[in-house]
Amino acid sequence: MAFDCSCLFLVVLFSASCKVITSLDQMCIEKEANKTYNCENLGLSEIPDTLPNTTEFLEFGFNFLPTLHNRTFERLMNLTFLDLTRCQINWIHEDTFQSHHQLSTLVLTGNPLIFMAETSLNGPKSLKHLFLIQTGISNLEFIPVHNLENLESLYLGSNHISSIKFPKDFPARNLKVLDFQNNAIHYLSREDIRSLEQATNLSLNFNGNDVKGIELGAFDSTVFQSLNFGGTSDLSVIFKGLQNSTTQSLWLGVFDDTDDKDISSAMLKGLCEMSVESLNLQKHRFSDFSSTTFQCFTQIQELDLTATHLVGLPSGIKGLNLLKKLVLSVNHFDQLCQINAANFPSLTHLHIRGNVRKLNLGVGCLEKLGNLQTLDLSHNDIEASDCCSLQLRNLSHLQTLNLSYNEPLGLQSQAFKECPQLELLDLAFTHLHINGPQSPFQNLHFLQVLNLTYSFLDTSNQHLLAGLPALRHLSLKGNHFQDGTIMKTNLLQTVGSLEILILSSCDLLSIDRQAFYSLENISHVDLSHNSLTCDSIDSLGHLKGIYLNLAANSINIISSHLLPILSQQSTINLSHNPLDCTCSNIHFLTWYKENLHKLEGSEETTCANPPPLRGVKLSDVKLSCGITAMGVFFLIVFLLLFTILLFFAVKYLLRWKYQHI
Repeated sequence: MAFDCSCLFLVVLFSASCKVITSLDQMCIEKEANKTYNCENLGLSEIPDTLPNTTEFLEFGFNFLPTLHNRTFERLMNLTFLDLTRCQINWIHEDTFQSHHQLSTLVLTGNPLIFMAETSLNGPKSLKHLFLIQTGISNLEFIPVHNLENLESLYLGSNHISSIKFPKDFPARNLKVLDFQNNAIHYLSREDIRSLEQATNLSLNFNGNDVKGIELGAFDSTVFQSLNFGGTSDLSVIFKGLQNSTTQSLWLGVFDDTDDKDISSAMLKGLCEMSVESLNLQKHRFSDFSSTTFQCFTQIQELDLTATHLVGLPSGIKGLNLLKKLVLSVNHFDQLCQINAANFPSLTHLHIRGNVRKLNLGVGCLEKLGNLQTLDLSHNDIEASDCCSLQLRNLSHLQTLNLSYNEPLGLQSQAFKECPQLELLDLAFTHLHINGPQSPFQNLHFLQVLNLTYSFLDTSNQHLLAGLPALRHLSLKGNHFQDGTIMKTNLLQTVGSLEILILSSCDLLSIDRQAFYSLENISHVDLSHNSLTCDSIDSLGHLKGIYLNLAANSINIISSHLLPILSQQSTINLSHNPLDCTCSNIHFLTWYKENLHKLEGSEETTCANPPPLRGVKLSDVKLSCGITAMGVFFLIVFLLLFTILLFFAVKYLLRWKYQHI
């Protein structure tokens, strides 16, 4: 009984007082101290006094500011970026931004503007980007022209504009981007385009307007960076209207809901009357497809024929010696040889993604493309038991190869020997069968990036990654290790040059303390979404200054002897772990608050235990783990009782000793 009472007494004596301090301040989120703030969707009707005068970057969208005047932002004179998306702004009065000389970006998207004063934009000497998307504008004279001399981009999409004619005094000299997408512009006149003649190398976007007419000669001798007429149903109108024009990029694609006309070879002859380097015709259909279809494509350097219902390209196409990039994604090829690659001798980039039918690689279908540098064959259901030497024959200059999201591929030893210059190889989500004990990558001495995400590899093969001296980035995400453990001897020992290692979602339970000893150059380790406990942190003891992602593991209590390992890293993510917020973890909790500057995902780093604190951010928890006031009282009583007991015990012993002399 005495023992039980003593235990109860000690529990009361050393009981800890635990409480949480949660932030009730639902105001702006600070992204960069004294500079960058997010105040979106807080129901604000004025600028909070808590924002410092030094604020430069402010996101203030989805609040309520029906009227802007010269006092609204007068305190924030250092603003360079201001986002006022959907703040129900109707009126912008005179000199609203008169003190904001450094403001370079103003976003007014989604505001039902009724009035903008002529001097409303006076002040910003550096205003370069103005967003007036979905503001109800129907006439360009609505835009105040004062103080827009340095404007580089103007976004006017999703309004009711029918004419692009600007006022005579509109300063268009420095404009680089002019976006009119999704308006009601159906006709372009010479006078419209003449109002933009001061601009050079302009990117002009009419996407979603369905232009039905262009005055002859409207674009004569005009040079553009890009022209976008996406969604226009009759391309003959565009080709006629662009005679004698020059543009680097011409986008003529349509959308699924566009009632477009088929493209004929005669229609494409309009390209002979203009200069174009990059042409996009996605989702169109060709009524008569033959080698003569491309007779006016001789100056084209980039051609996008995505989703144009192609089942093959004709042989004997001539004059495409300048074509460098060809996109044939989402078509209906059965075999890679159906593209007749010999038609494009100078090709450096070929993209065939998401083919509608299962694509057969064939043998040597691309061997005429000796200059090819980038090849994307992802999402094509490609399947091959012996890949990929025969299929990639003569591609000795290939630097980037994407075979991700395909069916099972069997890789032999030196599977990519035809592509010794490879720098990036993506095999993500493609089930790989490694035929033989040797590495299929062993001749890729220049490979820097290898993506093996969810490739179902045999990670017990210690030679799997041999022969990759330049490898910098490796993803093994979703691959499993035997018994959920990375042993001391493992496949990573042959890639000592690694800088970035992704081992997320690998069902890892533990990591040997010496598993990463060979990774001397590592700077980024992602171990998220595993089942690692705090013991695995020991394996990182020799690593310093790295980005460490331990999110979504099974870490609850981090012992004090592991804290130096975390302290020596540059950035750490411990979010979505079942972290303990009791006094058993007080050393870690103290360390956490002292190192918030190097912690990522702090909003999702919450307590799992005890139940009253579940879901509370670690940064909001305050524990008192010393002796409480009640404990002090009991301590004094205990010491007093102990002293009395000791006194009587000594007295009793002395009396007993005296009686037995």
